[in-house]
Amino acid sequence: MSDLDQCRQKLARAHLYAIVDTGYVEIDRIPYVTEQLVIGGVDIIQFRAKKRPLAEIAELGKAIRALIPSDGPLFVLNDHPELVCDMGADGIHVGQDDLSVAEARAQAGAEVLVGKSTHSFDQAIAAEKEGADYIGVGPIFATPTKPDYVPVGPPLIGQVRAAVRVPQFCIGGINEQTLPEVLAAGAKRVVIVSALLRSKDISGYCQRVREQLNATSL
Repeated sequence: MSDLDQCRQKLARAHLYAIVDTGYVEIDRIPYVTEQLVIGGVDIIQFRAKKRPLAEIAELGKAIRALIPSDGPLFVLNDHPELVCDMGADGIHVGQDDLSVAEARAQAGAEVLVGKSTHSFDQAIAAEKEGADYIGVGPIFATPTKPDYVPVGPPLIGQVRAAVRVPQFCIGGINEQTLPEVLAAGAKRVVIVSALLRSKDISGYCQRVREQLNATSL
């Protein structure tokens, strides 16, 4: 089985996606936050470092990779596919205004996952046709992480789920309080950013969210 096939199998089982975002996490806390996410049982960890120097992103990404056990979460880099191979990341994530899925895969390597952000039904359909291994759907609610984006609302979750076969991760304003509404709308996979990173008990927060996700998937 190829590395990509193994990653796709792990992706299919994934439900909780976390993002180590330098907009919320101070550089010196990245190792601690990463360790807590692993302990908490997240399925995917993305590293997002907007407006940071490439050399620093590469160095920090390698440090994160070293903290994730081989049987632990998938590790995805946001943007910069040219850094993926040397960093040892399992995948690359791109936005609507970034590279196409094909371009990202060509730069990152044929054996890595490619995820794409989508903000509408049409974008979700298009991303799957492009060959994305998974898509992000949102922002479901207003979020400080993406303040310029208009929330798409929970109804989009069911619409996309009925039409798209690749895994869909709902994102945007999702936390312990809003999660029940998102799950009721049909979500099976979620991304949590600010609420998780700002928690005083990151691993505990992860575990409580997983309990809700597991109860829904039964």
